[in-house]
Amino acid sequence: MEIKGKTVLVTGASSGMGAAIAKEMALAVAGELLLLARNENDLKKVAAEIVSLGGKARVYPVDLSNPDQVTAIAQRIEREGGVPDVIVNNAGGGQWKFLDDTSPKEIQDMMAVPYFAAAWLTSAFLPAMRTRNSGHIVNISSVGSRFVWPGATAYIAARWAIRGLTQALRADLHGYGIGVTLYESGQVESPYWAHNPASRERIPKIATLIPVLKPEEVGKAVVAGVRANRRLIVIPFMMKLIYLQHALFPWLVQWLMTATGYRPQDRMRGTA
Repeated sequence: MEIKGKTVLVTGASSGMGAAIAKEMALAVAGELLLLARNENDLKKVAAEIVSLGGKARVYPVDLSNPDQVTAIAQRIEREGGVPDVIVNNAGGGQWKFLDDTSPKEIQDMMAVPYFAAAWLTSAFLPAMRTRNSGHIVNISSVGSRFVWPGATAYIAARWAIRGLTQALRADLHGYGIGVTLYESGQVESPYWAHNPASRERIPKIATLIPVLKPEEVGKAVVAGVRANRRLIVIPFMMKLIYLQHALFPWLVQWLMTATGYRPQDRMRGTA
């Protein structure tokens, strides 16, 4: 889909990858950016940067883990400017923990954002997008959509849910002129790590082979993926090689993820 002149909605747009995606969309001369996240002040800062780049932006503070708020904000967006042409479901979170260290509320919250939020928001706009017979949906995930490693159980399960949602949506929307893209990558330098400091030490050691991405690289890849109507975006190049190896030797890649993953002393076999 050509982005120029289109209305692009980005969730989790107050910082990190979401803010970078929104700015790159503005540089691609999107017609207007609709920025969604909880923090209104941070959204306004991103909107001001977009305006400084020559773009247009509106901010919509919302708790995407609340279905009533999602429904209300979708209705407001449709009233104020119509249905977005591109929806980028970027909002996500959750700590990397072993399942038995994760509370039921934490498990629920990790599924709420990204999975429920993406499903609820996309569902709200789908009838009008189908009637219009055009649009593009991008679901932002991670290699956790495809690989698993120890110490991030509920987080990984939520990313697999995003991958399933993407593939099922693509089947639902066959013949409607609506593109569906899944983004997956390795580590991105973002505020997530500062907010979840214990998560970084749980990255499998095999990940040291993969360059850490900047948010701007993510934004550029998403813009290119929408323009080319790609089903899957995987960056950087080294990660694409890992994906190829996984396709040929899935047992080997999974063994490396597990064997080089986080294993604290009290969880080693034979210890108390």
